[in-house]
Amino acid sequence: HRLLLENAEQLVLVCGRREPYLRRDGAARLGVLRAASLVVGLDGCIKAVGQADVIRNQFSEATFERIIDCSGKCVLPGLVDAHTHPVWAGDRVHEFAMKLAGASYMEIHQAGGGIHFTVEHTRKATEDELFTSFQHRLERMLRAGSTLVECKSGYGLNLETELKMLRVIERAKKSMDIGISSTYCGAHAVPKGKTATEATDDIINNHLPKLKELKLSGEIHVNNIDVFCEKGVFDLESTRRILQAGKDIGLQINFHGDELHPMKSAELGAELGARAISHLEEVTDEGIVAMARAKCAAVLLPTTAYMLRLKQPQARKMLEEGVIVALGSDFNPNAYCFSMPMVMHLACVNMKMSMNEALAAATINAAYALGKSDTHGSLEVGKQGDLLIINSSRWEHLIYQFGGHEALINCVIVKGKVIYENERCETMSSY
Repeated sequence: HRLLLENAEQLVLVCGRREPYLRRDGAARLGVLRAASLVVGLDGCIKAVGQADVIRNQFSEATFERIIDCSGKCVLPGLVDAHTHPVWAGDRVHEFAMKLAGASYMEIHQAGGGIHFTVEHTRKATEDELFTSFQHRLERMLRAGSTLVECKSGYGLNLETELKMLRVIERAKKSMDIGISSTYCGAHAVPKGKTATEATDDIINNHLPKLKELKLSGEIHVNNIDVFCEKGVFDLESTRRILQAGKDIGLQINFHGDELHPMKSAELGAELGARAISHLEEVTDEGIVAMARAKCAAVLLPTTAYMLRLKQPQARKMLEEGVIVALGSDFNPNAYCFSMPMVMHLACVNMKMSMNEALAAATINAAYALGKSDTHGSLEVGKQGDLLIINSSRWEHLIYQFGGHEALINCVIVKGKVIYENERCETMSSY
């Protein structure tokens, strides 16, 4: 076998009956074992989870590549970041000052800043330059506990640059340990010099057929399609056309909706069979009910509401109505945050989620939002051995310590391989 984690103070399963997601009542009863061990096989999948003495007897004859004593520590599933924009050149640190001085997101966007500024720089950057910075960002996400990350294109807005970004994501999928779900987001903004209708036609007639061709030749495998459905960007009809065309070539629908204005994006997503919709700060009550009924995940982004001083997404109302709530960092030049532990903390404080709900939202439900909850998001036999060891006797420290993950996360493990080990934890007693 590849790995044995022995005698953890707490082993947080999240769920234990192959649930594809947890709604509010399920999250209330997170599975936590005490004095527990876990075994990962050579295939990278979990072989056994249970009481330390039972596992010790069961595997008394087995050999392991690595044994880690987890006494006094907690083991949790690797975190899943359900929404990021990590491939770009051209940071927007100068715009942060403008925002602090009172400029709105759309004011900056219309003045040629925002997405357009980053697009200009991303178009000029080489594939290698983009890959190098993307790699560093993924490594920082990994050190903060993310083992599966959704990664979008969307700073190209023309076919050539969108494909360059998707090739960069494909390269990381093949060369890095971290799990990646890739998203084509060519409809992230309307390119300069085009109307929304022209941009929509270009995507449907040129971009998507090319993606289909590259998928068939095995060069690029995209998982999801995304559109920024928003007033002054892509309206409901354009959004519907693009998402349907993406669905027709086998992509999962996972899009930005109802962020700055109520657009009926949630109703549209439910109708089209969307896997997930992100943002939803301005979602209507009808939209919430429609999403709950359609089992369409809500990917909430507490960083965005916090940075842009927007109205917080109505997490409590969604949870009470039975929506599957997931979380993402929305890492991008506007919300420069790599850390899902900080996202969970903000979700608890600003969106009034419980710690159990936030952990479920950053594990099993975020995996569900990416169509991956059969393999990721909980510590169950048969699932991929992606996990964290934290240097604390209670798992809640991961959320409770705001920005404390640098000294708290002891190991990050993907498919049973330790891919990040934090020396700092070895010299410190538990927190």
